[in-house]
Amino acid sequence: MHSARQFDYLVFIGRFQPFHQGHHHVVMQALAHADRVIVLIGSANAPRTPKNPFTADERRTMILNSFGEIERERIHCVPINDATYNDNKWLIGVQRAITSMTGDSAQKRIGIIGHTKDESSYYLHLFPQYDSFEVDNFQGLSATPIRKAYFGDDLDKKSTAFERLTAASGEFLDAFERTDSYHYLKQEYQHIQAYQAAWQTAPYPPNFITSDALIVQSGHILLIERGGEYGQGLYALPGGFVDTNEDFYQACLREVQEETNLDISLLKNSLITATLFDAPKRSQRARTVTMVYYFELPKRQTLPDIQAGDDANRAFWLPLSKLNAVQMFEDHYGIICQLLKI
Repeated sequence: MHSARQFDYLVFIGRFQPFHQGHHHVVMQALAHADRVIVLIGSANAPRTPKNPFTADERRTMILNSFGEIERERIHCVPINDATYNDNKWLIGVQRAITSMTGDSAQKRIGIIGHTKDESSYYLHLFPQYDSFEVDNFQGLSATPIRKAYFGDDLDKKSTAFERLTAASGEFLDAFERTDSYHYLKQEYQHIQAYQAAWQTAPYPPNFITSDALIVQSGHILLIERGGEYGQGLYALPGGFVDTNEDFYQACLREVQEETNLDISLLKNSLITATLFDAPKRSQRARTVTMVYYFELPKRQTLPDIQAGDDANRAFWLPLSKLNAVQMFEDHYGIICQLLKI
């Protein structure tokens, strides 16, 4: 026999970076109208960045600790991986997560709860098999200004931001501020701010062009570990900015040679495809468009010699089976998956 509530399950999808009072309001609305609430925690496979500073487990802790024991028993948190450049793969992940919690959905009343905030809320309309439950935007809260205040230097803004968190989230962020991860993220944030400030007087918003190489041989991919101030320690495809006197392909070869010292004559006759990646927010620093050249080298027993150069900490061949999105810079994991169809 059905309960008096309108839904068996309401599903709340978000990144919750961090979990604030607006998110709490949505979950409370869900608890009032559904027997159980499924919170899908997005970007679970993303590295720590100023945009995605907290792991899925850390966000789960913030969420559950923001409710009482009885409420927590009705809330189920499930991590969801990003699938950049592949909406269908992301949708499959969401559908499977919901099914894993609800069982035979044909016998259940299921809805997607949320509010239409901006273009990032398009997912609310991607589930025709479920009902849609629209709620108001509680006090117009957004996680973006909270993160900016958290990593910024304005103490008044930071204090105001903490007032918009739940008590549990505030306690977590206060403790996190004493970790090495926080100091790393603050440096990243300051670099991004300085980078953007340098272009504030430009007559138009800056657009940058880069070129990257995806080089595969015998089930291994050529990667670098980034040095420098931005994305330090993350794995990336060899590549960089295109000089004014070269085309994309020339820039690709130059960057491969500078960062890995690979004998670029090995790339001759090995080009599979060249693909433009131009998602407007693929880089946090500025609008950056990249052309990626995918090379498949002939299979052989030994991998070509490489040695890190330029601004790379190291260059290495990684077995494809060991690719991990949490270690990858910006959208490079998504690029790899898209071009290699994995």
